[in-house]
Amino acid sequence: MSQIDELINKFQEVANHPQKTVLDYKKKTGKGLVGIMPYYAPEEIVYAAGCLPVGLFGAQNPEISAARAYLPPFACSLMQADMELQLNGTYDCLDAVLFSVPCDTLRCMSQKWHGKAPVIVFTQPQNRKIEAAVTFLKAEYDHVRKELERILGVTITDMALQEAIRVYNENRQVMREFCDVAALYPQIFTPVKRHDVIKARWFMDKAEHTAWVRELIAAVQKEAVQPWTGKKVVLSGIMAEPDEFLDIFSEFGFAVVADDLAQESRQYRNDVPYGIDPLEQLATWWQDFDGCPLAMNVDKPRGQMLINMAKKAKADAVVICMMRFCDPEEFDYPIYKAEFEKAGLRYTVLDLDLESPSLEQIRTRLQAFSEIL
Repeated sequence: MSQIDELINKFQEVANHPQKTVLDYKKKTGKGLVGIMPYYAPEEIVYAAGCLPVGLFGAQNPEISAARAYLPPFACSLMQADMELQLNGTYDCLDAVLFSVPCDTLRCMSQKWHGKAPVIVFTQPQNRKIEAAVTFLKAEYDHVRKELERILGVTITDMALQEAIRVYNENRQVMREFCDVAALYPQIFTPVKRHDVIKARWFMDKAEHTAWVRELIAAVQKEAVQPWTGKKVVLSGIMAEPDEFLDIFSEFGFAVVADDLAQESRQYRNDVPYGIDPLEQLATWWQDFDGCPLAMNVDKPRGQMLINMAKKAKADAVVICMMRFCDPEEFDYPIYKAEFEKAGLRYTVLDLDLESPSLEQIRTRLQAFSEIL
């Protein structure tokens, strides 16, 4: 096995066994675990508290039963899966859970949480581009800080917050570099392998993840860049799971050369700005962030951002991974669809459901799309 394969296998072990990974981390370090509900939260505050932020992005092919007593059938499968996992005890290892509430289903989830861990809820302003938005969000983040201090019995200093911001910004920067490198080596980074390297960051100390990714980049860059005879695509949406879904891309010769997924690159698209007030810096990140329907912007820049992303990556098309029953994503679609057509950018839409993915329909659609391209 090559060094590259060994490194990728390390990421895949983490991505495929998140519960074991975080429990081993807790046993090894003695540090607490704080769950991070989708989609955007100030993980740096958790990190500064001496705990590991743990992403709660459901499960691949979850069996949902108990959750149906608490959520309506039109709640997205990601929230259904998270509800099921808290009810069956999977999340009982957490010391607290951090909730942002940018959509109706998440607001409902924050009120119906039945796990053992206490819940901390905060609100990110949607009128984000005004000065008052930063002031408001800074106060919300101060609430998160005080609640974490109370629940965990710790003190979160500004110095610890600044160090956390530095660690996270380093990880953001190396992840952007990784995505650029992975786009050059689609023979090495299949859609699943690329995804697993990114997904692993949700279950690891960010400093350790950064070191692993740097080692992987250095190993890959020793290899010659080979021509790619298949098609190149950009993925956009909430997430691109299960792995069987991404395997279909490989089946028909698609390489993922960039993404605009909430679970993936939207998390590290921007750095937190440096300054003297860490909570204000974290709040400013939310004001500067764009391209996601959960972060309101009346200018709707997502379409042009995706067009630019596809041009930069020399992609043949954009694939929209449409999470079923995700209203914000569905409402955005008609706007950027018209912009794609005006720009001559090819695209297709795939309907995703974690519980019962229609893989044969997706396979047929991707096969037809590959022939069109």
